Amino acid sequence: MTDHYRSSGDEGSSAPYPYYPPRPEYAPTADPALGSGAPAPAEHRRAKRPVALLAAVAIAAAAIGGGAATLVQQLSPADQAAGGGSAATGTNVSQSSKGTVAGVAQAVSPSIVEISAASGSGQSTGSGVIITSDGEIVTNNHVISGASEIKVQLNNGKSHTAEVVGTDPDKDLALIKLRNASGLKAATLGDSDQVKVGDEVVAIGSPEGLTGTVTSGIVSALDRDVTVAKDEGQDGQSGQDGQGGQGGVDPRQGWPFEFGGQQFNGDTGSSTTTYKAIQTDASLNPGNSGGALIDMDGRIIGINSAMYAPSGSSGSGASSSSGSVGLGFAIPVDTLKADLDQLRDGAGA
Repeated sequence: MTDHYRSSGDEGSSAPYPYYPPRPEYAPTADPALGSGAPAPAEHRRAKRPVALLAAVAIAAAAIGGGAATLVQQLSPADQAAGGGSAATGTNVSQSSKGTVAGVAQAVSPSIVEISAASGSGQSTGSGVIITSDGEIVTNNHVISGASEIKVQLNNGKSHTAEVVGTDPDKDLALIKLRNASGLKAATLGDSDQVKVGDEVVAIGSPEGLTGTVTSGIVSALDRDVTVAKDEGQDGQSGQDGQGGQGGVDPRQGWPFEFGGQQFNGDTGSSTTTYKAIQTDASLNPGNSGGALIDMDGRIIGINSAMYAPSGSSGSGASSSSGSVGLGFAIPVDTLKADLDQLRDGAGA
């Protein structure tokens, strides 16, 4: 290769250095706008393209970064705690308890009462559900049937006297009303037609006189044919929710009913009624009768009405020491809602 030398302006005084002829694509252009020594357009585009690409990437990254920041901001627990979220207001259930047994118990317990009904044959203890702020309470007919006096204890410990408004022995439902009551917390009635097997439920009542007891489970089955006694005084058991009464009913025996052609918890007598019931494995015991079966949104889906105790299936007088075995039954709330106008009109009272 032959070396070529070129001067820096003074051929006589400058030191020689190698000179390589320019490649055609880098040859000087004659475009006046670029100047005689300016690089060719191809070189100009080659230099600018990386800068433009970097700028585009930076803009895209900024856009994605801004979106991610927005997402994080929307989901930030700190922001939700500070009230930046869209949580519903006006509820007494804390956000951490919503949809839990604790949340349901907190929300609905003020609407569940204990009922003591005295009659000539003894005293029965059951439960009831407040449905109006002025003291309308739904319970089972067999809890108050034949009662000469009805006492109701609220969740806050206060006691009231109640009167029977209407009864429907065919559906084992009754409506009573507290005297001089106001400002009570009414329960929300749900839709039992939407209930499905496997749904989680909570039961609240006064089993064995233990006011405000909370149990939980699932819906085990639907449309069970349950038969219960209609009237007070049948073998001394109807109207006695497992407490006292003629015939010496064992308080552990539960309330009598029939299922599948067999009698449980004692003899139901000759006058009975049959209805379609929700079956649940939430623990029910004597005293839960007339209380609430509740979904996880805090809505009443049934009125607890019967329990199964295997050692009580042999007939009247057989005691049940095993307690609840996870087979309880509740009257669907849709049955109650369809019957409310009739009860309020004084049917059967």
